[in-house]
Amino acid sequence: MTTLPLADKVALVTGGSRGIGAAIARRLAQEGAAVAFTYARSPQKADELVQAIQATGGQALAIQADSADATAVRSAIATVVSTFGRLDILVNNAGVAALAPIDQFSMEDFERLLAVNVRGVFIATQEAVRHMGAGGRIIMIGSINSDIVPFVGGSVYALTKGAVASFTRGLARDLGDRGITVNNIQPGPVDTDMNPADGAFAEELKKAIAIGRYGQADEIAAMVAYLASPAAAYVTGASLKIDGGITA
Repeated sequence: MTTLPLADKVALVTGGSRGIGAAIARRLAQEGAAVAFTYARSPQKADELVQAIQATGGQALAIQADSADATAVRSAIATVVSTFGRLDILVNNAGVAALAPIDQFSMEDFERLLAVNVRGVFIATQEAVRHMGAGGRIIMIGSINSDIVPFVGGSVYALTKGAVASFTRGLARDLGDRGITVNNIQPGPVDTDMNPADGAFAEELKKAIAIGRYGQADEIAAMVAYLASPAAAYVTGASLKIDGGITA
């Protein structure tokens, strides 16, 4: 009998009830991990994902927690550890976006982006590493917009994703001697309900993508699965683009 790569591992995916996060949760469960995920809204989607994972023999737990709420994030991690007895893999997937020219960007949107995309990542990571041992994995879902911003209005979103990329490099140094790796996946355009491949700007974006199409959430999940696996033990501090060549 073949042992699955993530057998006996426990993973937490923030913002995991839909889109890329749901694809990641499903893939990690397929690889053998017990998977918990947080969600801010849409309890029906969260329940459907739990049932889908359990239907294929996996273990899943949905936890309502807004990544902007520090107390909720810490409580979510405590729940994972109390339920499964450990935490081996953290995927910082939860994120929000708002686009506007800088002189029109509202403070409300600015504070929300920082709260979820930066502070939420910091809090989840800080709390998770308190429970991780050697072989632990922290995986960020960043964005190619930390490197390029080929449209007007993306400066604040890019600011937050640039912070994630820098945080990744620093954490790799901080946690290397503990045997914990830290990596950042930077997707290009991915077909989700927030950014559909048939959306208003999709055709223009596709012209800039070398292979001429949007990515699929399962393709991002496949890279997460690799970074979470023993095969990626020598990969840390990296920001890895999966963007169809839009930055080529």
